[in-house]
Amino acid sequence: MVTLHQLRCFVATVEHGSFTKAADALGLAQPSLAQQIRLLERALSTVLFQRVGRGVVPTEAASAFEGHARQALDAVEQGSRAVADADRAVTGTIRFGLFGAAHLYLETQLVADMRERFPSARLALIGQNSMDTIELVRRGQLEAALVALPIDDSALRVTPVTRDEVVYVTADPDRTQQFVSCDDLAAATLVLSEVTWGDADYTRQQLRSAVQSVGGTLQPAIEVENVETALEVAALGLADAITARSVVRRYQDKLPARLHCFSLEPRLYDHFAIVCRHNAVLSRPVQAVIEMAAARLRELVRATTA
Repeated sequence: MVTLHQLRCFVATVEHGSFTKAADALGLAQPSLAQQIRLLERALSTVLFQRVGRGVVPTEAASAFEGHARQALDAVEQGSRAVADADRAVTGTIRFGLFGAAHLYLETQLVADMRERFPSARLALIGQNSMDTIELVRRGQLEAALVALPIDDSALRVTPVTRDEVVYVTADPDRTQQFVSCDDLAAATLVLSEVTWGDADYTRQQLRSAVQSVGGTLQPAIEVENVETALEVAALGLADAITARSVVRRYQDKLPARLHCFSLEPRLYDHFAIVCRHNAVLSRPVQAVIEMAAARLRELVRATTA
């Protein structure tokens, strides 16, 4: 099968008369470009270039093929411009669901991405907790959402995006060793967020199971609604917190004291995924938002763990 990448490599080679110069123009390694030319020759069952000195010249077959290759690339470029024009013309409201702590991960950047892509549309990013957001998707009030797992619903299609490690957070660097054990958790003075959701919160469920495995009981000394407050309490040294590593990195500069993160043993993770109904036909703007949101979240988590 002939690919657009092969066509771009072919046209660049014709224009520059050299694999090396063509590769430089496309930002590729020379062997990679040469391989694409070989694959194209195999697909067309013909030789496209002959070596002459330090360069190459197109064969008669290449000269016959060049016009068609350029037309194909031009058609794709015109199609891309048409899609971009259509995006700029999108009006109405684009609604997309998010998990509760999304504002600490990607929400502002996602708004900027959406405004650039759909400048004429109104935007609505919805969700205070993944459970609420999932219910809106289930009812058809949202086409899709980026949420924290798990999801117990066979009617929804789940596409994993990434995971973020859940860590023990303290203002005292000497309070823990490299890892925090289940016994350490059982004895810790903790501040936990998501008080409204309490036992329904999946992170709490994981923590409770870990503590119960050593015969303990998860009893936070302080419970608050949002993770920012929990981190601020931890920064004051009043209690230690449990939250995702990326959240701590993003919020650290706003805290009155430096916080230190330690992995739990066994390690715990928040898992994130795109959810929609199995039979849903997603609109093009929502498909674009899904791609942007997933890319932003992966980029942030990757930067945090690097």
